[in-house]
Amino acid sequence: MTPQSTGEFQNQEEGFKAFIPSPLPPDPPVEIDQEMQQLLSRADRALGRLDGSIRTLPNPDLFVFMYVRKEAVLSSQIEGTQSSLNDLLQVEAEIYDPDQPQDVDEVLNYVRAMNFGMERLDTLPLSMRLIREIHEILMSGVRGGNHQPGEFRRIQNWIGPIGCTAKEATFVPPPPNVLSDVLADLEKFLHDESLPPLIIIGLAHAQFETIHPFLDGNGRMGRLLIAFMLYQREILQTPVLYLSYYFKRYRSDYYDHLQKIREDGDWEGWLKFFLKGVGEVAKEATETSRKIVDLRERHRQLIVDEFGRVAQNGMRVLEHLYQRPYIRVQDIEKLTQVSFPAANNLMNKFVEHDLLTEVTGQSRNRQFRYGSYIDLFS
Repeated sequence: MTPQSTGEFQNQEEGFKAFIPSPLPPDPPVEIDQEMQQLLSRADRALGRLDGSIRTLPNPDLFVFMYVRKEAVLSSQIEGTQSSLNDLLQVEAEIYDPDQPQDVDEVLNYVRAMNFGMERLDTLPLSMRLIREIHEILMSGVRGGNHQPGEFRRIQNWIGPIGCTAKEATFVPPPPNVLSDVLADLEKFLHDESLPPLIIIGLAHAQFETIHPFLDGNGRMGRLLIAFMLYQREILQTPVLYLSYYFKRYRSDYYDHLQKIREDGDWEGWLKFFLKGVGEVAKEATETSRKIVDLRERHRQLIVDEFGRVAQNGMRVLEHLYQRPYIRVQDIEKLTQVSFPAANNLMNKFVEHDLLTEVTGQSRNRQFRYGSYIDLFS
């Protein structure tokens, strides 16, 4: 494939070259050779098994909670945040630690953006309008939040070492005056049916990162786009693929493959890398879902065997922990509609049988952690 099938670098008045991508799908077409066909088949099968495993869970919506948060943490870490999954869960549980990274709000925004996008896709097609809405939630009130959240850029941006100029940049995306055209082409392609769905999703993600339509947050938005396309095309009914794990692990390869598309027209190299990642992470996520089921059954049986007359309330608390793995006695009181002393006694049973661990070290407003569940995602 020649560079012309990808786009071209055009001289700008300011003395640098900006890349103008060609519309998708590539022309000449992507070569789906035997290796790519095998990777595509493996990825399709892995996603099918993942979707099936989640559908068989007793309440799939409860378990999505942690998958979304793992993806949020990993995608944000690619952009330099230090917050961990446990930091995020503690902030959501209103446990404030002075040593907590200050960038946890960026991860919280990612979770909000993911949830908002999934809800909006039920009423609005995947479009540039929806992408702008999601980006506004992603970037508001955090680092980069002064760079027009929810608005496509009106000035030139570039990618490269901190402090570099456009002339020194590793890559310069298309100038603002062509953004509307290249984004319109991309929006049309988001609904293309001429290629296998995973090929379309891989192409669309790379094209979005090449266009770099926002002043900040393009990486996170592009990774969210993968989740939304998987959902829109009914490949996954829930956002349980933490693909950022693969992109973070092979970060330099990820960026190298994107750059080779622009410079060498190497769509095939990128797509093979992408499909391999989808297959690997889907397999791991499926294994995690199996471990969740095993853990839940063990702990349900323990409650039946050991909790006596309060076993029914114990089950109610256990189910709640799969959506909120940090809990207080007051939460149990509200959840089970019993008195505070009764809720405290029930909490003590969870602690006695190593289901929960107290984490605050306080005598009042204590918080307890369902560590065996959280650790499945660590």
